[in-house]
Amino acid sequence: MTTEFRGDLQGQGHAFAVVVARFNEAVTGKLLEGALDAFERHGVGRDDIDVVRVPGSLEIPLAARRLAETRRYSAIVAVGCVIRHETRHFELVAEGATQGIVQTALETGVPVLHAVLACENLQQALDRAGGQHGNKGYEAAVNAIEMANLLRRLRAD
Repeated sequence: MTTEFRGDLQGQGHAFAVVVARFNEAVTGKLLEGALDAFERHGVGRDDIDVVRVPGSLEIPLAARRLAETRRYSAIVAVGCVIRHETRHFELVAEGATQGIVQTALETGVPVLHAVLACENLQQALDRAGGQHGNKGYEAAVNAIEMANLLRRLRAD
C-alpha cells in the first residue's frame, strides 16, 4: 500500500519569518502585505510572525540563513524585487538571491519560500504584487504553511 504525505494549510502552532528587501519597496511592501494576509487567513497569529528588513535582494539569503539557524521558525518567506535595467546587474542579483535562498533551505532543512520577483519592468512587478497576476507574497506564505506541515508530518513518521 502506498503512503502519501501532504501538508495542510492550517498555520496554528507554527512560527514564521518574512525577510523583505527595502529596495523597490513600492513592490516589496505589497508582497509583504500579501504574505501577512495569507498567514492571518490561515490561522497564524501576529505574535508568531517576525519581519526582518534588509537593504536589497542579495541580502535576503544571509538574513534567512541566520533565522533558519535559530530553529525558531517552521518556514521563512523571502520577499524581494529585482527589475531589469540597462546592465547585467539585474541577472546577477536575481540569480544570486535565488541560489542563496535555495542553498539556505537545503543546508538548514528549514523551508525558505521564494517570493523574489525578477521582472522586466515595474508594471510586471506590480502585476505580481497584488495586480492582475495575484500576489506572489501571499502565495509564498501559503506554501510556507503547507511545507511546515508537510515537514512536521515527515518528521513524525
